[in-house]
Amino acid sequence: MGALTTRKDTVSRRAALRTGALIVSFGLAGWPASGWPQEGATPLKSGPAPRPVDPHQVDGFLAVNADGSVTIFSGKVDLGTGLRAAIPQMAAEELGIDVAKIKLIEGDTATTPDQGPTSGSTGIMRGGIQIRQAAATARRVLIERAAQRLNAAPDSLETADGHVRPKSGGDGIKFADLIDNGRFNLTVDPKAPLKDPNTYTIVGKSLPRPDVPAKVTGSHVYVHDFSVPDMLHGRVVRPPAIGAKLVSVDEDSIKDLTGVRVVHIGDFLGVVADDEWTAVRAARALKATWSEWNGLPDQKELIAALRAGPLARDEELASRGEAGTAPADAKTIKATYFWPIQTHGSIGPSCAIADVKPNQATIWTASQSTHRYRHAFAKFLDLPLQAVRLIYLDGAGCYGMNGHEDAAADAALLSKATGRPVRVQWMRQDEHGWDPKGPPQLLDLVATIDADGRILDWLTQMWIPEATKGLPSIPLLGPQAAGLDQAHGIATGLISQNAEPPYDADRSRVIAHWLTDTPLRPAHIRAPGKIANCFAIESFIDELAAAAEQDPLAFRLRGLSDRRGIEVLKRAAAMLNWQPRLSPGPNIRSPISRGRGVAFVHYKNQETLVAIGMEVAVEHASGTVSVERVVCAHDCGLMINPDAVRAQVEGNILQTLSRALMEEVKFDHSHVTSVDWSTYPILTFSDVPKVEIDLIDRPTEPPLGVGEAASAPVAAALANAIFDATGVRLRRAPFTKERVKAAIG
Repeated sequence: MGALTTRKDTVSRRAALRTGALIVSFGLAGWPASGWPQEGATPLKSGPAPRPVDPHQVDGFLAVNADGSVTIFSGKVDLGTGLRAAIPQMAAEELGIDVAKIKLIEGDTATTPDQGPTSGSTGIMRGGIQIRQAAATARRVLIERAAQRLNAAPDSLETADGHVRPKSGGDGIKFADLIDNGRFNLTVDPKAPLKDPNTYTIVGKSLPRPDVPAKVTGSHVYVHDFSVPDMLHGRVVRPPAIGAKLVSVDEDSIKDLTGVRVVHIGDFLGVVADDEWTAVRAARALKATWSEWNGLPDQKELIAALRAGPLARDEELASRGEAGTAPADAKTIKATYFWPIQTHGSIGPSCAIADVKPNQATIWTASQSTHRYRHAFAKFLDLPLQAVRLIYLDGAGCYGMNGHEDAAADAALLSKATGRPVRVQWMRQDEHGWDPKGPPQLLDLVATIDADGRILDWLTQMWIPEATKGLPSIPLLGPQAAGLDQAHGIATGLISQNAEPPYDADRSRVIAHWLTDTPLRPAHIRAPGKIANCFAIESFIDELAAAAEQDPLAFRLRGLSDRRGIEVLKRAAAMLNWQPRLSPGPNIRSPISRGRGVAFVHYKNQETLVAIGMEVAVEHASGTVSVERVVCAHDCGLMINPDAVRAQVEGNILQTLSRALMEEVKFDHSHVTSVDWSTYPILTFSDVPKVEIDLIDRPTEPPLGVGEAASAPVAAALANAIFDATGVRLRRAPFTKERVKAAIG
């Protein structure tokens, strides 16, 4: 892949639109010859930074250009989710312009509004909606201005092809001719009327993603390919134990390597060189002495360690209904479920480039949260916020927070120390060993059912780390080692969500035992908390159905009142050709038994509705679980781009199958030991099952998130299918063949 270089002249936000900055265009058959600019090719020079982009103003989100195109400024970024197609579709639909004339700039803190992190499935649901409302506001004003010029009633005009024109036909006025000095100077109106979904011609169509051609032909520029003039390559030397302190450094140990410079700030130790291979060699050869540290708990006793705390507090998160007197024939069922520590497992290592000057800094990063981490970088670099610019470039996927921000912080520290731009690319051992982890989760469930299987009482108790309130960013490794000022605390995401059953119960409660810490540095990981919680809840529902001697699908349908939830369950069951079964019926005399399971989630209890069905084969002798078929019924309201939705659902399913079957971070008392693909295996192509997806389009409903929801019920459906095949209930993930074999006995 070819590298990009930067220019040294200052280019304003508006000038970047005129010059085009970086325009990516394609020539593959079936794709439109259109692209989007990324202003990342222009670093800030000394002097005043651009004014903050106002997210309340139409000009903060879009600009009408003299050539008839429209540029959209998105604080949300495309992580492979298809936002580069979907957001232009939403804007083009509301404005009345060909989507091929939409250009997109994303994740640049100097030119895009702060729309919050790209997380929690909010890219379309919040970020896209904000841009759609800005476009609707712009359309209304364009029509009003055209009405004055044409001496016509506003309701007699429409926007189409970048013009405002009479609905009856005739010449119109170009958008650009209705904008004073290229600016709307207009506040976004949250009540500006949207177009009728029945009139949509762009939204709801499976338009091709504009980034695919360059990606499949190898010309797409990832952050790993990006370069700037006079750039050094850096590597950071991490300690052999997580909490070790740097005692001494022998710089003479690398004196034979030409042009290498050692950077030593507190416990932060790094090297820079003119080429990457020399930097790698220097980092490996540099001799350093570290203190001993063995502060991690025994992994075999992790569940006991979670129960032991230390606790920050206990909190009742939910309470519905009143406790009653259970009849004599009622049954009480108890179970404990555990979800392990997991890494993001990004296929490519984290990478970033930083150019830190005495009075300003520019960082090119694959961060999902450039605006949030701008504050973190300004703090530890001791620079004013307006002097720090973060620019998003595609990197290795993570759906949460992997090592992107840490690699960027490494690069920033090395750049500040050397006075030159520095590129840092982590090694595989860095990625697996040091990226923030999805934290462990422990759940105790207790329920009482009557003779008819009706849930009388339900209690969920959770042992989970408590995120630090108001934390703008988690502590980053480099600044932490260097002893620099930054935020302190932990971030885990909303990991307590979906811990309450969506089914009718006379009384239900959820209690969180909030932990003050977790063994390894935690951070958001895809569908944070919801996979573990849904695994426990939906597995336990199967246990209640078995105790009531009822079919698990019928048990769910009887207890579910949400009509959209009922529909996704029925659709998934139809795809499986579900036949009621009261209890598991494995053929223990056969070497392989087969089963099917189902699970449901109403994501965050208020968003996307998903039902997953699964067919598995279990080899008794080895404990190997083969997932043969997965079906999914998915309701995310209005679908902007159905193909992009389908791709996201497929990705959710496959990634979570990997997490449920294989993935668990291993560690000893001092450090992570699963630092490669042998010790931390993931799903391979040969493991991929047949996947069938039924997308339910509801064009009159709000669009909901797609990036996470389908992952939540996967592990539960898998566990339920294994139970159906073997009669063995797995309550601890991952379901490795060793664990399955031991359970079968």
